[in-house]
Amino acid sequence: MLRKRIIPIVLLDGFSVLKTINFNQRRNLGSPITVARTYNTRNVDELVLLDIDASKQGRAIDKFTIAEIAQDCFMPLTVGGGITSIKDIQDLLARGADKVAINTFAIKNPLFIKESADIFGSQCIVVSIDVVKDNDNYLIYSGGKINDDLELVSWIKQVEELGAGELIINNVTKDGTMSGGDAVLAELVASNVSIPVIYVGGISNPKNASEIAQTNVSAVGIASLFHFTDFTPSDCSAQLRKDRIPVR
Repeated sequence: MLRKRIIPIVLLDGFSVLKTINFNQRRNLGSPITVARTYNTRNVDELVLLDIDASKQGRAIDKFTIAEIAQDCFMPLTVGGGITSIKDIQDLLARGADKVAINTFAIKNPLFIKESADIFGSQCIVVSIDVVKDNDNYLIYSGGKINDDLELVSWIKQVEELGAGELIINNVTKDGTMSGGDAVLAELVASNVSIPVIYVGGISNPKNASEIAQTNVSAVGIASLFHFTDFTPSDCSAQLRKDRIPVR
């Protein structure tokens, strides 16, 4: 069995770290460089930085911020936000990103996934998908609303076929609530694709992270738990080991 990963998720609104609740309520948490350095001292295996305002503001995640973070931090970086061109990807990889995450533009132009994977390799291309729960259904959320044109399972399979090397599934319904991750959603996505899946949303404590890791996901992404409690990535990894789940 492949070793599971615990991955801190850092959301940005340009030049500041923030944390949202259901993608609406916001709380500013300061400098992304400071936050990244903190995770670096905690020896995390990987870090994901997503600028959630970039697409609606018509820009890409700031490449100079990424360069400064990469200069001081030695864990692999996945970065995303407003990526719409091959040049955006080139700029971010040149400044220290290891992978790029595409969300909005992947929905607008699915063939961009294939183009990017053909040029940079699937291992560099991550597709991030925002999901909301409606009764027992999971719906794709894009541009601040439900996207009725896409069905989740069909979309993730298409994304894999187009060459994406990894998926990030953001559970908008659970975002920022620390009310417990959704193992059903995690398993639904991970069981329908063969590429790695990072589940993000609602993780409440290390035991809950372990519960999500017991699905077929490859990684558990966590934000609020690390920002607002004393729990660390090491605590979550230790819980997975205690539950006999292979972990990095």
